[in-house]
Amino acid sequence: MNFIEKYLAEAAGLTCVAAGQDIRCHVDLVAAHDVTGPMAIQQFEQIGIDHVFDPQKVVMVIDHIFPAATVQAKTMHWIIKDFARQYGITLYDKGQGVIHQVLAENHRLAPGKILVGADSHTCTAGGYGVIAIPVGSTELAAAMATGTIDLEVPEVIEVYMTGTPGPYVSGKDIVLTLIKQFGVDGLTDKAVVFTGPGVLAIGQDDRLTICNMGIEMGAMIACFGDETAAGDVARTVPLALESVAVVAACPHSPANVRPVADLADVAVTQVVIGSCTNGRLSDMEQAVQVLKHHRVHPDVTMLIVPASKKVLAAMEEAGWCKILRDAGAVITNPGCGPCFGAHQGLGTERDVILSTTNRNFPGRMGHRNAQVYLASAATAAATAVSGRITEPDSLAQEGGASYE
Repeated sequence: MNFIEKYLAEAAGLTCVAAGQDIRCHVDLVAAHDVTGPMAIQQFEQIGIDHVFDPQKVVMVIDHIFPAATVQAKTMHWIIKDFARQYGITLYDKGQGVIHQVLAENHRLAPGKILVGADSHTCTAGGYGVIAIPVGSTELAAAMATGTIDLEVPEVIEVYMTGTPGPYVSGKDIVLTLIKQFGVDGLTDKAVVFTGPGVLAIGQDDRLTICNMGIEMGAMIACFGDETAAGDVARTVPLALESVAVVAACPHSPANVRPVADLADVAVTQVVIGSCTNGRLSDMEQAVQVLKHHRVHPDVTMLIVPASKKVLAAMEEAGWCKILRDAGAVITNPGCGPCFGAHQGLGTERDVILSTTNRNFPGRMGHRNAQVYLASAATAAATAVSGRITEPDSLAQEGGASYE
């Protein structure tokens, strides 16, 4: 068995499992947010029981549309609040942050434990070794009631990493490169694991970014292992990290990936740094390193969306918020921001947006004809200054632009 199968076997109370086998696993944490939570609560109430399986293991986060942009959004907030009070579960409200970052900070499970979340990017937790499974609202309701999940053991695809990333190459560049290779559905219903000596060169934040976008390849589970091989897997795909370039996903697919160097003629109207993909402190530091020397281009709106309140507090303590604001950026409350396409920076058909978020399908961030590119925080910061999609090292090479 590979390590995914070993973990699933343990959760199911079995000595071994194999791909294609139907099993029932005990779960260690169940989570939902203000878009999926109300639907799961409605399904839970139809089950007809008066308690969740363990109040300490059920978490709800209001993050997708906070502050509420519509009456309907506020109604969904009330549904979650009422449920949390009635059943004694943990609720994160009032701008605490994006669900996946909040879980990483406050409910970090040990490697191999089972997280079930009603959000497609639940796989983010694979960055710290958790078997994190995205589910629908009905499955989440059942998990809240029983503490179990029924699933089919997935085939496992191994990405065996070697070498060291080059300058300015981040986890975002690595995962976009993989999405180009696999396509948006190449790993549907499979698990992807990242192993090999190269994983030692990838920091924790970049691991979270890579696993976060595992779903953009269709993966059911995305998880980091160690420098050794995963074991008995369906297929092993080698990835030499030194071969990965600084890239961006072009409209309208995360798999439409090109080198940033080829996109220098693309002028942008908005830049977004944030979301569960790239809203962590290391991403903010990359923005600060650029904007402490330069100003945002006058034709660009730059939005900074911290992934959590803790990230924002650290930014404030370090003096980064003032640097970013003085440079012309706008800092919003922690949360999903415009990524979900509900509020706080949506694009029109006139807009060209470069964002550190995870999806750029038509209509994802506003008008279906808005042009959305996906890239790293370093690329986003350089682009905000130049007004065109820009390689992160270009400002240093050319002396930059100040727009004083």
